[in-house]
This record gives sequence, C-alpha cells and structure tokens, in this order.
Amino acid sequence: MSTTAAPAALRKTALNATHRRLGAKMVDFGGWDMPVEYSGLIAEHMAVRTGVGVFDVSHMGDIQLRGPNSLAAVQHISMNDASKLKEGQAHYSALLYPNGTFVDDVIVHKFSDNDYLLVINAGTREKDVNWVRQNVGRMQGVHVSDYSDLYTQLAIQGPRAVDVLRKLTDRDLDGIRNYWFTWGTVCGLHNTLIARTGYTGEDGFEIYVPSDVPTSERVWNEVLEAGKEFGILPSGLGARNTLRLESSMALYGHEISDEINVFEAGLDRYAKLDKGDFIGRDALEAVRAGGGPKRKLAGLEMTERGIARDGYAVLSPDGKKIGAVASGSPSPFLKKNIALAHLPIEFIAPATEIAVEIRSQPVKAVVVPTPFYKRPKKQA
Repeated sequence: MSTTAAPAALRKTALNATHRRLGAKMVDFGGWDMPVEYSGLIAEHMAVRTGVGVFDVSHMGDIQLRGPNSLAAVQHISMNDASKLKEGQAHYSALLYPNGTFVDDVIVHKFSDNDYLLVINAGTREKDVNWVRQNVGRMQGVHVSDYSDLYTQLAIQGPRAVDVLRKLTDRDLDGIRNYWFTWGTVCGLHNTLIARTGYTGEDGFEIYVPSDVPTSERVWNEVLEAGKEFGILPSGLGARNTLRLESSMALYGHEISDEINVFEAGLDRYAKLDKGDFIGRDALEAVRAGGGPKRKLAGLEMTERGIARDGYAVLSPDGKKIGAVASGSPSPFLKKNIALAHLPIEFIAPATEIAVEIRSQPVKAVVVPTPFYKRPKKQA
C-alpha cells in the first residue's frame, strides 16, 4: 500500500469558473489555479501597453496591522520609512531577514495613524503572515489580521484604465496620484478600496471587492463591459510577467529572494537606513560599510539571435560563468530579447559586452540601463 501523500488541491480565486468559461489557459502558480493567458500573451501585453487590460490578482495576500503601536510594528518589520506616509498614501517596501535578504517585497498602505495594510505576494503568503506574526504579533498595541481571503483584487491597467474605472465609480480618479488610494463606490459597492497601483509599469488601479463569487463575477463582468469601447482584454499571468519585466519590477524567487540582499537587488533606494532600527538594517549597514555589494542586478539585451530564459548562465567575454538570468523573455512591446541578471560589479556598466549560454553555446548580449521600458509622460 502506497504511503505517498496526495498532492494538495490547488487554491482557487472566486473568479476561477469565470476564467475557465472565457477559455483561459490555467496553470499552477504558487499553489493557485490561475489564468496564464486568454487570447494570447502578446495581445494581452499590448492591450495593457496601448489601451487597457484587467487582471485577477486575488491570490495576493493582505495583512492588516491595527492599534496604537501599528506604525512601530510596520517600521520594525519593513525597510522603507512608513512614518513619512500620509493617510491615503502607499509605498513600495520589503520585509527582510536579519541578514538583509528578502522575506518578500510589499506595498504598505496607510489607512490611518493606527491602521496599515500590507499587500504581499501570493507564492509567499503563508510564510509572510507567519513571519509578521512571529516578529510583531506579541507587541503590545498591535493586532495582526490576515484578510487575504476576504477580497477579490482586480488590477485594471493601461493608459485607458482611468477611462474604464471612471464609468464605474463616483470618485474623482484624477485626484488620486500614483501610489495613493481612496474609498468610493465601485459597481454599486460602497467603501471599495481604489488604489492607483499596479505591477505593469503602466498607469492603472487596483480595486478590492468582497470575495464572494456572485459579487466578484458581477464586478469582473462590469469592468469588461465598461472597457469594451477601449479594447479591454482579460489578461493573465503571462502578460503580467512580461509587462513587469519590461518595467524592471522585481519578482520574488527571481530578482529578490532569501539569498539576495537589498543592494544586490538594486532596491537600496527604498531601504531607509537612517529611520532607526529595523530587521535587516545592521546587515545592510555592514554591506555599505564594506564598500557595497559584490554583485548587482543588471539589464541585458541580446545582440545575437537567442532568448535568455530564466536560469540560463551568463558568461564573461572569455567564457567564464559570472551569473545566471533571473528573468528573461522576448519583449512584446520593445521587440527585443531582454533579461535581468545579478552580475559582478565589474560587469554591470551599460554597454558591457557579455554572453548568455543558450543550448550550450555563448550568445552575445550587452548590458543596458533599466528599466527597459518607461511609460510616456502625459502631455501638459
């Protein structure tokens, strides 16, 4: 008789049946049954860059810290300076281990002086919640709540995202700046969180609605209906990945991990070492005092024909392995093959020639500035 345990059932968002009805190709993503594409990765990617797309990102996690010591708790466990946040403002940050490497990267939202929301990644959800509870769960004046399963989170992204959402809400969206948020009525739902955030490098919004299936499906369908005139496409994790890669946004397990420190990831601008003590600060101070990191994340563009896939070896001009591709793909918008890789400091200057090993052969590439793509500034 076999003693092998049955594989754990994949978790599903409230929109799982909707994705399947739309003919989405579904994949296992961090234990979740998620859509990787609907009409095709390139079409979805280009819709977001030039018009608008909508993503189900309900697999993301939500940790709320409340109480008179909630700011002290956020400051202790995250590297950015949350004391600078105003009510209704968010910022990018990270939870770090004592050695300065990543538990996860997060978006911190300030609801009030005594109320903060941390939006965390899906693949690290349980680990993050446990880590936060271990480190601040016993602090007086702080209550930690995992609200991850209470919300369906939709990301409406692209230059026409504001036009779509404007048809569905009573709020003045032009008054919400990037990385700010508000509450308003969306699709008839009162007190909906509306955040001008995203993971695509485009303008856009993330809305949080109740996670019951009927409400989630109704809101999803109303977003698609409102976006019809702008060519909206339901978009999957495939396009989300190529969009964030073009914009050089980190993905856990690739550009950041428990083996990569903040300086190596090129995210030290978000680590406020002068704000006071926080987990990982001493290690980062030691790196800085020691002359900085020995390797750093760099952008690569292939100059010979070939795609630098995740994990491929990066070689010096004389053929020595100097690193590995963290993320790599053809760029649908830029029409180039691009990649991110952690390389020794002496190889990270733009225009440095290197190679990527593809099918046991060195294929030429060059180091280029990042991000690969920046969205155009609005005309005055």
